[in-house]
Parts: sequence; C-alpha cells; structure tokens
Amino acid sequence: MRFLRRNADEAAESTAKEIPVEVSGTPEPGRTPGKGRPTPKRREAETKRRGPVAPPPKTQREALKRMRQSKTSKEERRAAAALRRERMMAGDDKYLLPRDRGPVKAYIRDVIDSRRNLMGLFMPLAILVFVALLVPSLVVQQYATLATSFMLLAMIVEGVILGVTVTRRVRAKFPKEKIGGLSVGWYSFIRASQLRKLRVPKPRVGPGTKID
Repeated sequence: MRFLRRNADEAAESTAKEIPVEVSGTPEPGRTPGKGRPTPKRREAETKRRGPVAPPPKTQREALKRMRQSKTSKEERRAAAALRRERMMAGDDKYLLPRDRGPVKAYIRDVIDSRRNLMGLFMPLAILVFVALLVPSLVVQQYATLATSFMLLAMIVEGVILGVTVTRRVRAKFPKEKIGGLSVGWYSFIRASQLRKLRVPKPRVGPGTKID
C-alpha cells in the first residue's frame, strides 16, 4: 500500500510541474512581456495600409458604373502616356530623360542631326551581317565579314573624330559649363549611330543645316 501511495504522489507532483503557471501583474525586469495577440500576416498588414477594400456591387447598375469608371481611368492613363511620349519626342525638357536634358545636350543633338554620318549605317550593317551568316555559302560569309570589319574600323575612326569635333564646339558654345570630353563623345556616338527615324527626341534640324 505504501508503494502505491508513493507512486501516486510522484505522478501528481510531476503533473503539477508540467502545468504552466500564468503570472499576472508587472513582468520581471529584463523580460519582454508577450503581445497578447498573434502577429498579423503580411497580406493583412498590406491590406490595412492600402485601406478598406470596396464591397462587391449589389446591383447590376452599380457594377456597370464601376466598369465605366475603370475604363475611363484607363483611357486617361493612356492619354497621359501618349502626351508624355509626344512631348518627349518634341524635345520638351520636362518630359525628357535626365541624360537628354539641358541646352548642352540639345546643342549636341542639333550638331549630330545636321550631319550625315557613316555611323548611321551601324544598325543596317548588323542586320546585313546576320543575314549573311544565314547564307550557306562560305564565300559570301567571308566577304561579308571582311566588309563588316572595314566598316566597323571606319565607324570607330569617324566616331573619335566626331567626338573631338563636337566637344570642341560645345566648349566654345558654352564656355561657362563644365564639359567632359568623354561624356560628350559617347553621347555623340550613341546619337550618330542610331537611325534618323529612331532618334529620341526627334531631330529638330535636317541634314546640311548650319549650326552656330
């Protein structure tokens, strides 16, 4: 009987140890109290930041009204994007990319656009090389590679000369501006190597126009 009573006392003591004891009142110093609520999910937090979600339409008329409003907003966004594109192509500084803004860049574009450059054939030349590589003729591929090498060499020489010339003219036109030769040369090369119809913004002057 003593043996059974001893086992029962030990089982009760172990059960009492396993049951957690809730401590109410002020937490111990150095111990962070629990929040008392589960951590909100990321989706719930984003929903709270965005605001309440609109309830579903109750009637068909309300649904049609929401569809018209959504369609109107899309048309307004498209119209705004078309306006931005139009003003950017026209050279409006407010709508241009940072690399194209300012009177210095506008002057560089005018100088490049007033010239006929061999570098303007860069993209057609790349297409021609690609087509030549598809031709199952070793002779055609060799001649195409040789012609491409000469053209690329001529474009590099022209690009260096063009960069030096444009930098000199820009420094003479804007003596108070800090002009970097490398940046002006690279900008001139990129502009001159593009097809005239694909240049952004559009050229304001035609080939042969005198730019002071």
